Amino acid sequence: MTKARSPFLDGPLDSRLVSVASSTRPRVFSGMRPTGQLHVGHLLGALGNWVRLQDEYECVYCVVDLHALTTGYEDVRGIHRNGLEMVADWLAAGVDPERSIVFRQSDVPQHSELAMLLGMITPLSWLERVPTYKGQIAELGDHLQTFGFLGYPLLQTADIILYKATRVPVGQDQLPHLELAREVVRRFNHLYGEVFPEPEAILAEAPLILGPDGRKMSKSYDNAITFGMGDDEIDRLVRSMITDPQRVRRTDPGRPEVCNVFSWHRLFGTPPEEIDAVHEGCTTATLGCVDDKKGLAARVKDVIRPIRERREQIMADPDRLERILQEGAERARAIAAPVMAEATHAMGL
Repeated sequence: MTKARSPFLDGPLDSRLVSVASSTRPRVFSGMRPTGQLHVGHLLGALGNWVRLQDEYECVYCVVDLHALTTGYEDVRGIHRNGLEMVADWLAAGVDPERSIVFRQSDVPQHSELAMLLGMITPLSWLERVPTYKGQIAELGDHLQTFGFLGYPLLQTADIILYKATRVPVGQDQLPHLELAREVVRRFNHLYGEVFPEPEAILAEAPLILGPDGRKMSKSYDNAITFGMGDDEIDRLVRSMITDPQRVRRTDPGRPEVCNVFSWHRLFGTPPEEIDAVHEGCTTATLGCVDDKKGLAARVKDVIRPIRERREQIMADPDRLERILQEGAERARAIAAPVMAEATHAMGL
């Protein structure tokens, strides 16, 4: 990637905004909290899906930094930097800011404004029954008993409908949040007329990828292979992967179906014939775990290396990254402002 400005960042802005606002493709909205560097679990799940959706939809991808405040308001030092790191990962993985709108939520004030208006019409009981509300308070503590945390589903709803997005990529566990958004839209349209479409789910079957220690992959567990990780560190983590606990010695037959290393072969694109050979070698004890891990590590490095190199180039020019986000915010506001005007007019304001 060169440091030249992308074609989207040149030329008259007004004409570009008109073309964005008049797009005829179905519109997708999705966002991620700014948590810093992403890992291979994101690549195989939501982020990989984002990249593919660009071929079929007009995509709006948002750094939802306001959402970060709903649970992390006590320590905000990393929000801005983490957002930049995350967007660099998006771009390195294939999100294209010329084809998709990429921006920060807080740069488009209409998100907050619409969320406040939705709060005027949403019964409190609707918010209290959101599955994650009481669960996260019980898990993370009473400091989450704030107006912002209770109301975050309305901010999510505003995020989506502000762009009249008709599709939202979600996992099965996020369907209750989207159903609440649909209920709020139905209530708004019933009260004030048909303003917003009801968004529909694009169900994304994200594979479960466990870390080398067998737990869910997470940076907080120090078991994640991030996009910026070097080859030596990838080798170290793959060598540490837990295998079949019953295969104590090299000569013991293994059970691929319970081995995390074997599951990673499928996830990282090992050809079917090689997977069959690994299965045969494991079950007959002709392939040792150490050799198997060496082969897997090579696969993982082949996936991560080009992403890491693109990421390093992007992070080397943070000013360009900021320009992309600011241009994305202008594109987003070009859609959000007239929609917000339509909503406030419908509400008599």
